Amino acid sequence: MADLFDSSPDGAPDTHADAPRPLADRLRPKALDEVIGQEAVLGPDGPLGAMLAAGTLSSLILWGPPGVGKTTIARLLAKATDLHFVQISAIFSGVPELRKVFEAAKMRRQNGQGTLLFVDEIHRFNKAQQDGFLPHMEDGTILLIGATTENPSFELNAAVLSRAQVITLKRLSLADLERMAERAEHEMGRKLPLTVEARDVLMEMADGDGRAMLNLIEQVMAWKVPGSLAPDALAKRLMRRAAKYDKSGDEHYNLISALHKSVRGSDPDAALYWFARMLEGGEDPRFLARRLTRMAVEDIGLADPQAQAVCLDAWQTYERLGSPEGELALAQSVVYLALAPKSNAVYVAYKAARQLAQKTGSAMPPAHILNAPTKLMEEQGYGAGYQYDHDAQDGFSGQNYFPDGVKRPVLYAPPERGFERELKKRVDYFAKLRSRRSGA
Repeated sequence: MADLFDSSPDGAPDTHADAPRPLADRLRPKALDEVIGQEAVLGPDGPLGAMLAAGTLSSLILWGPPGVGKTTIARLLAKATDLHFVQISAIFSGVPELRKVFEAAKMRRQNGQGTLLFVDEIHRFNKAQQDGFLPHMEDGTILLIGATTENPSFELNAAVLSRAQVITLKRLSLADLERMAERAEHEMGRKLPLTVEARDVLMEMADGDGRAMLNLIEQVMAWKVPGSLAPDALAKRLMRRAAKYDKSGDEHYNLISALHKSVRGSDPDAALYWFARMLEGGEDPRFLARRLTRMAVEDIGLADPQAQAVCLDAWQTYERLGSPEGELALAQSVVYLALAPKSNAVYVAYKAARQLAQKTGSAMPPAHILNAPTKLMEEQGYGAGYQYDHDAQDGFSGQNYFPDGVKRPVLYAPPERGFERELKKRVDYFAKLRSRRSGA
């Protein structure tokens, strides 16, 4: 994947000096203090700043979205530490290419020159290929800097992660993009032909991606337009970039987590926003319908028994109407869930019951609640002493239904919220009767 200031794989300077150069290439930072938006890691108190100050650069994994400077930072780190810079991409490189890289690095090392190997999209290497880096990292043949847009915890081997520090790079803010636009205007010797409002729209179109921002600026600067374009005119000339969203990748799980936690946090506006973000990214509405139903049973439960029915009805409505009309029904369920009283009491009780069942999995039910369909079973005491609850006072016998030897636990503890306020009254009522009948 192209990065903010991508370059030739071997790190060699461009020999075609007179050839037209893209704006992103012309604005490539020449020192680390010129990198925009990553001051938190490059500053004196940041991890990379501290490493450079101490002269102890270690292998790194640069984790962040596209267009935030991963390649640029790796190149400038090589320059700052006097290491030979080599760049490869996991998309186009295999075992033969890696062997050549390692052999060349060994020769350089024998001649007193270290090698910084930058691996773009490192998560695309399989386990065996990732393991191939380990001996060369350990003996100092290479200093590895990998770049990835995916969560390293899920995509990289534990052995590689144990030998490299993960550095998280942030998407560029609107203020960062504005600084970049000002640099571009200085480089090109003129202002963008945009109104203030249209300029803001251009920044939003870049969506935190610096390279995309510079490419958009280059397009706008090429237009021969009188005066300044307004947002509507800009929108007609530029297609809005698709949101960065991979339905099977890290962003997928980040956004569904944001939606789930917004619902749990009773924020209908935030929940609708993340719901819309996923739809705009191309998420399957059926996936969202399923996850909304899960939220109803996990985070609302019996505090509002109607919540589950609302989700199932919305799901069925979507199946009948399809997109885009059916998505409104799902949006209604999002708002309903966000504003419903919250309770995970049943969820907690269910998990506790599963744990108890695992510990006591072979314990037999008490004999008095077993049926005795045969004479032999009756002789063995099956069903003896069973009290038929409908014949008991208040329709409640208070008998023990747990296995003999298993201390009675309290698994379900409803809070005093929503409908579970009523259920708590019932739980307390039966607990009082049970205590009275047992003589406790």
